[in-house]
Formats: sequence, C-alpha cells, structure tokens
Amino acid sequence: MDSKQVKSAAPAEKPRRKPPAAGKGRKKGTPNKITATLKEAILQAAENAGGVKGTVGYLEKQAKENPQVFMPLLGKVLPMQVQHEGAIRIERVDVKFVGDE
Repeated sequence: MDSKQVKSAAPAEKPRRKPPAAGKGRKKGTPNKITATLKEAILQAAENAGGVKGTVGYLEKQAKENPQVFMPLLGKVLPMQVQHEGAIRIERVDVKFVGDE
C-alpha cells in the first residue's frame, strides 16, 4: 500500500434498540415483595418474642444472652464518628451490661 491510499474507516455500528419494557421495572431502592414481606415477618416475630417490651425487650434479651451475635449488629447501626489524626491502638474493649445483676 502506498502512502496515497487511505484505509477505509470501520463501518459505523447501528444503535441498539431497547427492549419494549425497558425502564418499566421497580424504582431504584424499592425492595421486592418477598423481601418486604420477610422483613415484616422478622420484625413481627421480634415484637412477639419481646413480650410486654416488644422488639426492644427482645433485643435486650439477645444483648444479654447472645452478646457474640448482638455486638456485631450494634456495630452496624452505630454511626462511625470517631475522627483522629495519627496512630491509635485499641488493645481491649470491655462491655458490661448493668441492671439485671
């Protein structure tokens, strides 16, 4: 091929058509019906298991009887607001439940 010949450009791609139902699903962040129903059932079970205190009573019982499960749950709902510049080392954290001793 000599320097005067120019390569032809690749053929342009046709724009892809969207399916006819595109964009007609659930809005972003909306749980499906099974997820919403399951969440409601779990909360109702906790409410029932907590007796007079309801869900709070159930969570209090779990905090005392199953701290190895409850503490990670607590860590997920507490806001992370600790700000510190420089190095910090935490050697041990003790948690003591007071009240029903």
